Amino acid sequence: MSEQVGVGREWREAAGRDGVVLLDGFHALKHALRFGAEVLAAVADDPEAVRALAAGLAPDVAPQVERLVRRAELKELLPRVHPTGVAALAVRPDREQGRAALARTPRTAPIVLLDNPRNLGNVGAVVRLAAGFGATGVLTRGDLDPWHPNVVRAGAGLHYATTVDRVELEELPAGPVYALDPEGADIRALTLPDDALLAFGSERHGISPELRARADHLVSLPMRPQVSSYNLATSVAMTLFHWGGPPPAAEQGGEHS
Repeated sequence: MSEQVGVGREWREAAGRDGVVLLDGFHALKHALRFGAEVLAAVADDPEAVRALAAGLAPDVAPQVERLVRRAELKELLPRVHPTGVAALAVRPDREQGRAALARTPRTAPIVLLDNPRNLGNVGAVVRLAAGFGATGVLTRGDLDPWHPNVVRAGAGLHYATTVDRVELEELPAGPVYALDPEGADIRALTLPDDALLAFGSERHGISPELRARADHLVSLPMRPQVSSYNLATSVAMTLFHWGGPPPAAEQGGEHS
């Protein structure tokens, strides 16, 4: 019991540091480790069960999970406990390094730009999509923090697989802006370049006037008449699929867990 008290104290101290991110659940921890996050602490109600999960689903990071995870009462440390019974704390990547990566040219994959998004879960889903397609990064405009715990939870820790940041309009990296807009050209007739900034507005308001004016191209997705809009993450998925993505995992020597 005294050991668990010590683990809990260490957790709370780490959680109080600036720039520390909560990784909620096994898959968030798995992806963060896989893509090089600095994990400060990992706690579980049943460490052996988490180690077994790692051995079965992610043997590439199982040794790190074995070393990191310690027993603690999660309900005493967290407002809600993930079904996988594990949580971790990791250091948020350096913003300047991330921005340097976004500014680097030539780019081999687009940047996804979310214009004043409102739904935390949708933003996390977009990060997950961007990571899966190998996009250069995800940028947001507006007051939503793309590193909010609920966004990281929805992104399953894949913030560490791509660059994620919040920017102002004047801070956008170089490259042609392709803004999704119902009045735009049908995306099926276009080839999206690798250095594009693919801009998506909110489902309610669409692209803001200032970003619309900044856009080099307006692009529309095919949609049945009288249907109002697609979900944000769905729109991003359709657009990235049209652009293309990394080669199949078999060609990369990768895996899907």
